[in-house]
Amino acid sequence: MEAKPGQLLCKIRKRAANTIPGKASRVGKKLGRQLVHPHALCWRIRRRWRHDSYDSGVETETGRPEVLIVVPTLGQRIKYLRETLTSIRDQDVPAHIVLVTPTEATGARKLAVEFNAELLDDPGSLPKAINAGVESFGRDYEFVNWLNDDDLLTPGSLKATTTTLKGNLAATVAFGSCRYIDEAGRELWVSKAGKWAPRILSWGPDLIPQPGMLMRTQAWRDVGGLDTSYRLAFDLDLLLKLKAKGPLLDTGTVVSCFRWHADSLTVDDRATNIAESERAKRAALNPRARRWAWTWEPPVRLATKFAAHEVQRRARRLSGSTTDR
Repeated sequence: MEAKPGQLLCKIRKRAANTIPGKASRVGKKLGRQLVHPHALCWRIRRRWRHDSYDSGVETETGRPEVLIVVPTLGQRIKYLRETLTSIRDQDVPAHIVLVTPTEATGARKLAVEFNAELLDDPGSLPKAINAGVESFGRDYEFVNWLNDDDLLTPGSLKATTTTLKGNLAATVAFGSCRYIDEAGRELWVSKAGKWAPRILSWGPDLIPQPGMLMRTQAWRDVGGLDTSYRLAFDLDLLLKLKAKGPLLDTGTVVSCFRWHADSLTVDDRATNIAESERAKRAALNPRARRWAWTWEPPVRLATKFAAHEVQRRARRLSGSTTDR
C-alpha cells in the first residue's frame, strides 16, 4: 500500500533531523536535489502531492486559491473595509477571504456576501479573531496572512510574496516595503528596511510590515499561531518565532499600505505596544543576551517614538493642521 503524504513526511522529518545541512542525503538524492535545510526537504516532499499548478501562482486544479487572508473587523469603517477587500480581490494571485466580525455588524456582513468571503463571529479580541480565521479554514491553503480593515495590499503584492516563498522552500515568511498613507490615501512615508529588518528583529525596532507579509500555513501551525496574551505586539512575537523556524525574506517591492489615522490601534496606544514588543524580544533572546537587553532597549524606544512622531507630523501637514499634541 502506498504511504500517505502525512506518513511519509513524518519519516522524512526524522531522517532530515539527522542530516547535516548542506550535505546530500540519500533522501535528497531520491528527489534529485541537494538538501540545503531540513525544512526545505519537507516542503519538497509536500510538493509531490500538490497539483501541477503549484508554481503557477494562480489556483490549484480544483480552482481553490493557495492563499487565505483573514480580515478582522468591528464593522465600524465600512468605506475602508470595502477598499481593503477590493485590494485583495484585485490581486493577480487569487485569495480566499475570511471576515471575522461581530454579529451586529450588518454592514460588514453584507460586504462579506458581496466579496464571497467566509463569515465568522468575532471571539472578542483581535488576535483571537485572527486565530479563529486561520484555525477554521487555514488547513486548505498553502499560505496565510491577515489584513486589518483599514490597510491595503498593493497591486502585485501576492504575486511577489508567493513567488518569493516558492523560490525558497526553507523560508517561513515573505515580506516587502509598506507605504504609510493618511485617511485620504495620500502617501506619508515608505518603510523599506529590506534585508536588514530580519537581522535586527530580535533586539531592534520591528521593521517588517505586517499588512503585506505572507506566511506558510504549516509554519504558522508549527509555532501555534498568535499568542493571545498580547494585545498589540502579537505580530512581532509571531515573527520572532517564525524566524527561528526559517528565513524571513524581502521581496524588494512595496506590497502594502498602512493607513495612519487618529484611531489606528497601534497609534493610539504606543506605550503598550512598546512594552509588549520588549517582552516579546526578551522571550526570544537566549538567557545571556537577555541580561543585557536593558542596554539597547532605551535607544530603540526613542527611535520608535521618533518614527511615529515623524509620520504623525507629515499626516498633520498634509491635512493642513498645525496643532501639536
